[in-house]
Amino acid sequence: MNTFAEENYIKALFNLADERGEVSVNEISKKLGIKMPTVNGMMKKLAEKKIVHYESYKPLKLTSKGRKLAGLIIRKHRLMEMYLVEKMGFSWDEVHEIAEQIEHIQSPKFFEKIDELLGHPKIDPHGSPIPDKKGAVSWLQYDKLCDIKQGTTVRLNAVIHSNLELLKYLTSKGLKLGIELQVIAIEEYDGTMTVSYNNKPSEYLSQKVCESLLVSKVTNKIIKQKDIKT
Repeated sequence: MNTFAEENYIKALFNLADERGEVSVNEISKKLGIKMPTVNGMMKKLAEKKIVHYESYKPLKLTSKGRKLAGLIIRKHRLMEMYLVEKMGFSWDEVHEIAEQIEHIQSPKFFEKIDELLGHPKIDPHGSPIPDKKGAVSWLQYDKLCDIKQGTTVRLNAVIHSNLELLKYLTSKGLKLGIELQVIAIEEYDGTMTVSYNNKPSEYLSQKVCESLLVSKVTNKIIKQKDIKT
């Protein structure tokens, strides 16, 4: 059994990994707010448990055992977030901190029951995939809103790096998963997008926000700017 601290490191290793599955000690240090010597000490400990590949001055990488453990921790977290939203009425910007605490419960039966009560969901309230019972993650293929062309209609499927400030901002704008947005115009200078949704007047979304929204194109829904009421 791993400690709460070890589980937080394992999850951070998974979430921060690049396309090769590697992450630096410095990145872990910044993410967790922990000094690098302490991080190095923990990495040595996790290496002894065959959870991480660790060599001094080289990138860190989870082992197959480590990836499975990370997936199972993330599964508990995302199931709990979904339960808090679907069964307890919390908003999507309220659930992260609560789930952070509950994810450390060492009771597979408890989380199996949560999964059953929810009807075995595949995504969490922010659109992120929920790992399966073996810790495997099925990644979903979406586009960033910032990469969508003018005149296209898309559906909001997920939020990247769903931090509290971003989620509150999206809520204030009436944006939520499943909503359809029409891209009316794109500012060439700074990438700001003019979008329309819910029959509302046009809204402006900064490039920073658009980079955080994952969408899919709505088939056969191509609009023209003149058709949008502002």
